Amino acid sequence: MSEFGIKQIEIIEVDKIGSSTAPLGLGKTLPVIGSHSNPAAGDVVVARALSESVTYGNLELPSGRLAKVNKGDILVGVLGTRRALKGFVGDVPASVKKGDRLSLLNMGGVIGVCKGHHSSFSDAIDLEVCGIVADSNGEPVNIGQVALPKADHLQAGAPVVIVAGTCMNSGKTVAATEIIKQASHAGLKVAGAKLSGVACLRDTLNMEDHGAIATASFLDCGLPSTAGVPDLAPSAKAILNHLNTFEPDLIVAELGDGIIGGYSVDSILTDHEIADATSVFVFCASDYVGVIGGVEVLRHKGITIDIVAGSVTDAQMGQDFVQNEIGLPAGNARRDGERLFDLIQAAIALPSKIKLAA
Repeated sequence: MSEFGIKQIEIIEVDKIGSSTAPLGLGKTLPVIGSHSNPAAGDVVVARALSESVTYGNLELPSGRLAKVNKGDILVGVLGTRRALKGFVGDVPASVKKGDRLSLLNMGGVIGVCKGHHSSFSDAIDLEVCGIVADSNGEPVNIGQVALPKADHLQAGAPVVIVAGTCMNSGKTVAATEIIKQASHAGLKVAGAKLSGVACLRDTLNMEDHGAIATASFLDCGLPSTAGVPDLAPSAKAILNHLNTFEPDLIVAELGDGIIGGYSVDSILTDHEIADATSVFVFCASDYVGVIGGVEVLRHKGITIDIVAGSVTDAQMGQDFVQNEIGLPAGNARRDGERLFDLIQAAIALPSKIKLAA
């Protein structure tokens, strides 16, 4: 153990590093301090796994690979908040010190005080804090230290396709990646964005696998999750501005979680600059009532849905119902990605369909 200033620093060798720390490029030998009286979302912590989980037992590494969490593993993650309807709910602790018990809240390595979980999951993996990762001055390391700066204004750039939905698991990522694939195959340079949710590289890596020339997410803005962020628009604009430096022909931006929920999606939907940049609004739902409810919720925000996708369209009868009974164009990413992209192309030729109230 060595001493820097008045804080004792211990060196710890870790077994697995969560992808939520990816912006920092950490190695497996890390300096830690024993306590932090005022922890914040994004602070990096080292913890020992005290249990395993059959239903939620993997950690996503910075490479994107999933690794099983074994009891006794020393893990690195970041403090954060989660508000998953179909997952875990948890918060950043009021203070943190060596020996405290916390929980693994998501596969990206977001760590916090677990408040509950969906009935389909077993309990979250229990963790014992080993220390808080620190710099040479003994100050806590936070992913925000290497973040894209927030942007007050959205710069002119490529047309944006927003992919939103009723909630998690409604088909947003499948739709977003299929649009990217079809656009890429059509010869367009496409960038992909994840503007809200909880930190995990899986979705942006999936976008890259489908042809995106560049990707970015709220994690690049120093946010382990967007839950409880008062105004997410400055981070969303920073992401879009960053992606426009690659001079794409199109940006496909997924909004994680739902248009109603705890992840601050509303602050993006009601931002006038983002609305003006949006050429197509794709809405994903799992059933007819979800589509009808989405239409009404968005109508009150001054937003018109251009295209319906998601699992409601996985069967032809669902696609037909949306078109014939609800009166909205519908395209399915799984069965006919070419048609979905044809609808996107047709909509982009029109003025922005998002008209926010003054």
